[in-house]
Amino acid sequence: MSDSSTRNPDAMPIMEHLRELRSRIIRSFLAIAVASLTMLTVYDPIKNFLTQPYRNLCSARPDFKCDGSLFSLGPLDGFSARMRICLYGGVVLALPVILWQIWRFIVPALSKKEKRYAVPFIVSSIVLFAVGCSLAYWTLDKALEFLISWSGTDVSQAYQVTKYISLVVLMMLAFGVGFLSPVLLVFLQLVSVVTPRALIKQWRYAIMGIFVAAAVITPSGDPVSMLALAVPLSVLYLLSALVGWLLVRRRAT
Repeated sequence: MSDSSTRNPDAMPIMEHLRELRSRIIRSFLAIAVASLTMLTVYDPIKNFLTQPYRNLCSARPDFKCDGSLFSLGPLDGFSARMRICLYGGVVLALPVILWQIWRFIVPALSKKEKRYAVPFIVSSIVLFAVGCSLAYWTLDKALEFLISWSGTDVSQAYQVTKYISLVVLMMLAFGVGFLSPVLLVFLQLVSVVTPRALIKQWRYAIMGIFVAAAVITPSGDPVSMLALAVPLSVLYLLSALVGWLLVRRRAT
């Protein structure tokens, strides 16, 4: 643990911490609201982007008996699908602001050396989140192909727009959030909550846990998506232990 003498001397009382937390939460929600309104103006291009893998699959596999169309089965389905895309997209678009607010909230508990990692942590978090979402999108057609094949022969595919959008968005969020785990592990090593030696020592259990977690959090439940999430996370786990070891060693010198 870092020496207490290197901590910020301006320690805030508990009530001020709560006020600070409220302020950070309000700013994050305002950022999400503004981003969601922005997404509302580009709903159709985003919807077309999210449904492109399904249309490609239907074109490549005529035996699946689908034409890439989505159906609204109730008067509120269209509105619900639009709101979901705008809300989830708003969270993604506001992610830099949210991460900055989180960092600013925990800054008073960090030493001066640890505060220098603010920009690298935020940038790496955004990049990893984007990579995770992109990987989920890339595996979407393969996941749909696996799921449709289990329907059996002579079964026509007709997807409800709200359920399809929910599946795609939840897959992308699950992958994106999962890819943030290395950033959390490196941070925990910097603040001495865990050590690089402990991460390496427990690597077998950690990778087993990653595969179990990937199977649980993957909304589609197909093995293609599970492996596409679990394998990169296993590699990132080992890389986070290596990066943590290098940073801790550098700090000690």
